[in-house]
Amino acid sequence: SSSPSSSSSSSSAPSSSSEENVSLWKAPLDFKFIRDSVDQVKANCKNRNAAADPQLVAELYESYLEKKQALAEVQQDRNANAKKLKKKMEKEERDALINDGKKYKEQIAVLEQALEEVEVDLQREGQKIPNMTHPDVPIGGEECSNTLETVGKQQDFGFKVKDHLKLGETLDLLDFEAAANVTGSKFYYLRNEAALLELALVNYSMSKAVSKGFTPMITPDLVRTEVLEKCGFQPRAENTQNYSVANSDLCLTGTAEIPLGGSVMNSLLDESSLPIKMAGYGRCFRTEAGAAGQASKGLYRVHQFSKVEMFVVCTPEQSEELLQELIEIETDMFKELGLHFKVMDMASHDLGAPAYRKFDVEAWMPGMERYGEISSASNCTDYQARRLNIRYRPESKQGEKKKPKNVFVHTLNATACAVPRMIVAILENFQQEDGSILIPEVLQPYMHGRKVIGPPSQGGT
Repeated sequence: SSSPSSSSSSSSAPSSSSEENVSLWKAPLDFKFIRDSVDQVKANCKNRNAAADPQLVAELYESYLEKKQALAEVQQDRNANAKKLKKKMEKEERDALINDGKKYKEQIAVLEQALEEVEVDLQREGQKIPNMTHPDVPIGGEECSNTLETVGKQQDFGFKVKDHLKLGETLDLLDFEAAANVTGSKFYYLRNEAALLELALVNYSMSKAVSKGFTPMITPDLVRTEVLEKCGFQPRAENTQNYSVANSDLCLTGTAEIPLGGSVMNSLLDESSLPIKMAGYGRCFRTEAGAAGQASKGLYRVHQFSKVEMFVVCTPEQSEELLQELIEIETDMFKELGLHFKVMDMASHDLGAPAYRKFDVEAWMPGMERYGEISSASNCTDYQARRLNIRYRPESKQGEKKKPKNVFVHTLNATACAVPRMIVAILENFQQEDGSILIPEVLQPYMHGRKVIGPPSQGGT
């Protein structure tokens, strides 16, 4: 299920149903690991329902190494031949060497072409392989996910609860009709207190992230197709979640995770600078291909929304601990807001290609009579880092003569606030019998002191 969160709507990298669908970039993927652990990688792909062929990747890698070796041998012969030509010799001998040189040149061209072709296939197939999976992740569909924590309980309202659509209409907060005329379905206008509520939620969650040491950032909402792919999304797939801009190499981003990850692309960082913590505010655009039905009505599933996203770049040793830190920041906010929610360790079928492990937070939405996902936190280990080419220099340990090799970083992402779903949760959970809505205490300072959203005739107080 596509979500307001980060990687849950990502899928493995570019598909190749046509020539146009082949990505042009090359990533330093760990092909040696795939070849040496092919059964383990196969089992992982099966557990994650991934359409990838690790056996084919292993074979292509072997073929790539053979061709590379053959090319290196002919290049060596050509160099030895060129060296001989520098010496004094008879014309006959020189002509023979020149002739050999031409043959080597032709052979090299053929071998380079063959190497390039196998490398394109290797990259295309290799990029389809998802990340490995944390050993504690439950195997199976979403229903197999484990509940790690439950906070609060479903309250008894003592009156017939309304859903956010009904509340939004009565209180003049939401206008889907005007948006449908102006743009299309699944677009909306937030009006009056709902507009202020969006700004309050963004400011509140950004302040929280900054207080935890995150650098506040406002990101571009358009990104190059390549950056989207390197983060593990599929802009070229038939049922893509991404909007592409015609006659350009740009896509509208589905999450600030992409421009945040892109901001450190092609970097060699010092170990002392890690972890890097960023909190990005951006607009998110999603086609929501394949999403329909009651579960996605109203603000729950929309084509455009605002989100504050946390993104972390760290060493491999830090990433598991940082995933816990991210989920704690999220749950602290939802506790402060007074929501009833569950923290889930998501099952293998629900992991996007980059995620090694993913925790979702599902809040009770009484008007919709179900739990709905409001946020997510993922550890992507080095999946995105290899594609985005983000490494760090490990600090030399005492007594070590050799400088340690550069290492790929780990990346993590987590939703601080996906605005529309938070508005759904607030409207539905804080509705009163008289039709008004109480504004959670922590948001009141960001709402110009308003404490209640009252019916339009009464006005808020």
